[in-house]
Amino acid sequence: MILEICKLSKTYQRGTTSFFAVQDVSLSLEAGDFVCIAGPSGSGKSTLLGIAAGLISPTQGRVCFQGQDYGRLSDDALSALRNQGIGYIMQGPSLLPNFTVLQNVLLPYYVRSHLKKAADAPVERASMLLEQVGMLPLAAQYPAELSGGELRRVAIARALLLAPLLVIADEPTGDLDEVHTEEIMQLFSKIVQEGAALLVVTHDTAPFRYGNRRYSLQAGVLTEYDTSYRVQAK
Repeated sequence: MILEICKLSKTYQRGTTSFFAVQDVSLSLEAGDFVCIAGPSGSGKSTLLGIAAGLISPTQGRVCFQGQDYGRLSDDALSALRNQGIGYIMQGPSLLPNFTVLQNVLLPYYVRSHLKKAADAPVERASMLLEQVGMLPLAAQYPAELSGGELRRVAIARALLLAPLLVIADEPTGDLDEVHTEEIMQLFSKIVQEGAALLVVTHDTAPFRYGNRRYSLQAGVLTEYDTSYRVQAK
């Protein structure tokens, strides 16, 4: 098992009222799983992914990556696990403005330079990934010179640099046109076929045709995807 989420809940306080962002969610991913979750804004999608990536602590429940319980790991050990084994694609801006496109993609390698997984030639791998997402010609550019869709494609390449076993993607195609969406989803399908697990949340159900498991998230509650359900456009 790559990822196991057991009876997960996250509550927040708003004034004197507490509310569930995620409520009693259980989910597991094995190698080769391509899991898609759809839901509208405010349904808890980003919170669920943040917990799955070890960036947010749950109020209740347990998350394990390859049998390692996040709650039993030190901050340093959890950071090392995320860097080595999890590729996380955030919904919002995530590139460092003073780094070039290539330097941003290489960042996970240099943060933990003792981790040699994925290649002993990180520049070559980074360049290959940039080519796959159509960004190699802009490798020397800086984030301020890129469009929103270009920034997203660079973030995707960075998340894949260390060949993670688990890729977590928050609205990965939200800024992309149809052509680039197809390219990214084909790339995701390829890494799943190679043995990784992929967890994607989205407003748009178009990526669902690539997934082998489909769910909807409403008010923090995860259910099997109902084909009659329609996600409202952004």
